[in-house]
Amino acid sequence: MHLSEITHPNQLHGLSIRQLQQIARQIRDKHLQTVAASGGHLGPGLGVVELTLGLYQTLDLDRDKVIWDVGHQAYPHKLITGRYSNFDTLRQKDGIAGYLKRGESKFDHFGAGHASTSISAGLGMALARDAKGEKFKVASIIGDGALTGGMALEAINHAGHLPKTNLLVVLNDNEMSISPNVGAIPRYLNKIRLSPPMQFFTDSFEEQLKQIPFVGESLSPELARIKEGMKRLAVPKVGAVFEELGFTYMGPVDGHNLEELIATFQQAHQIPGPVLVHVATTKGKGYEIAENDQVGYHAQSPFNVATGKAIPSNTPKPPQYAKVFAHTLVKLAEQNPNIIGITAAMATGTGLDKLQAKLPNQYIDVGIAEQHAITLAAGLASEGMRPVAAIYSTFLQRGYDQIIHDVCIQKLPVFFCLDRAGIVGSDGPTHQGMYDIAYLRCIPNMVMMAPKDEAELQRMIVTGVEYIDGPIAMRYPRGNGYGVPLMEEGWEPLEIGKAEILRNGDDVLLIGYGTMVYPAMQVAEILSEHGVEATVINARFVKPLDTELICPLAQTIGRVVTLEEGCIMGGFGSAVAEALLDADVVVPLKRIGVPDVLVEHAEPNQSKAELGLTSPQIAETVLKAFFKQQVSAVGIS
Repeated sequence: MHLSEITHPNQLHGLSIRQLQQIARQIRDKHLQTVAASGGHLGPGLGVVELTLGLYQTLDLDRDKVIWDVGHQAYPHKLITGRYSNFDTLRQKDGIAGYLKRGESKFDHFGAGHASTSISAGLGMALARDAKGEKFKVASIIGDGALTGGMALEAINHAGHLPKTNLLVVLNDNEMSISPNVGAIPRYLNKIRLSPPMQFFTDSFEEQLKQIPFVGESLSPELARIKEGMKRLAVPKVGAVFEELGFTYMGPVDGHNLEELIATFQQAHQIPGPVLVHVATTKGKGYEIAENDQVGYHAQSPFNVATGKAIPSNTPKPPQYAKVFAHTLVKLAEQNPNIIGITAAMATGTGLDKLQAKLPNQYIDVGIAEQHAITLAAGLASEGMRPVAAIYSTFLQRGYDQIIHDVCIQKLPVFFCLDRAGIVGSDGPTHQGMYDIAYLRCIPNMVMMAPKDEAELQRMIVTGVEYIDGPIAMRYPRGNGYGVPLMEEGWEPLEIGKAEILRNGDDVLLIGYGTMVYPAMQVAEILSEHGVEATVINARFVKPLDTELICPLAQTIGRVVTLEEGCIMGGFGSAVAEALLDADVVVPLKRIGVPDVLVEHAEPNQSKAELGLTSPQIAETVLKAFFKQQVSAVGIS
């Protein structure tokens, strides 16, 4: 059977180990070729091919439920659940999503883009099953990196107190999340994997037994059971933590041995109550380059399969915002030993790996634990340190109570650096940084800012580090800057709450925030071609808003347009509208931003065009809203 013939995972039933191994090779080949062509997550999926096939051969996916944590390791799952034929559309507009998505397939039983959710969701399904008197299996797959998230531990604690609730948890232990795992739990799991008795019985026992004359070969059918039993005797503390929490623990199992996986899963399904199967895998398995660089090949832009090298762009690009952020922070931290960079398992993504390399004592990785990261930062700040919490906008949502309860109420000077703010592209709705303006703006004591370009980013980093009167947040986008000149040092902080005028005009006031400032300037040029002259303001701050500048100009000009790359509801435009109303400045106002929709996966420019956020589209919107005579004159429809 060829992989292309599999449209339902139940077609795996009855296949031999050799046939499954052939399917595994085809999955890896398709996975590798697709990601090499269009980009995507590589290492996670390559590591769980046998795990997926072994588990699915023991399940009936017309009835049973499988919940994948995060979802970027579920590419093999997608390839055997009817998506082989259009898998080459992965992470492209209107194509296959890069994460699990309930609306995409009936086999995507629970959507996921953030980590540590699968056990909670699986337990909920199991409890619903039991309440309705139904009979089906529930399997939650979670990585050892995701176990650093408190939510996963809360779910394990709850499930362990339900001895009559059947739930299978599969721990995919590859010693990695995106960055190398940190903390006591991964260290404990690694100790199990690498303990001398375990290594002896895993690597040497079978070979030594075969050397016994007249015995070795005749014992082959019993070998697996003997080896498993000896492992348990040799390492009695294996799984002790999970056993104490109420789970039946099985493993560690070789995650690339189909025969052992299938036998283990079949046995696990027969055990009542919560069961945890510990599977040891290799991230990037089957592609040596990815195995040797598990951080770099967690996800990749298009690359050459033979060399593993990224396909170079034809034109040089300006530096990425994350790189400018990292370079500037390192420079400041060299001068100020109180600066502490904090990441939640995203060292490379945020650029803090540069701080780790240069100043390891001023760097902390807490694992996938955003709540802990924020309260840790609060504790550091309370003792006079300058914590810089670099967390993606979408991931900061996970620590919302901590922002309010531990930072803002106590007015502690934590500097929040929100990478990937705005439209991020192919990762889709779970990763779009749409909501940070709205969810932070309503909290007392919070200062919020966004740079128009990478040079202003440098000044805002200085502003954030030097601000000591309370918390301050800076949002900035994924991707490259504009190529404006950068400084190596001598950056001046910005005055808190002060905007700047970039262009003057009498007909309309355009107020841009962050990434929408340059588009606002482009809009002004287009409007000028149609006889409309605009004043353009770079707001810099949404809180406090520069009402001393904005309100008089709004009153004088009489037409206001706000531009933001975030949700309109409660966002920057709402802040301007509220300020104008509070000042009794009642003038027509048009808010431009992301409407009340989920932004699906696509290239950012494609999403912006679909949302009406390109400069020509915005100019047309402004003309239609305020200058209908000019619209009819130039024939815009």
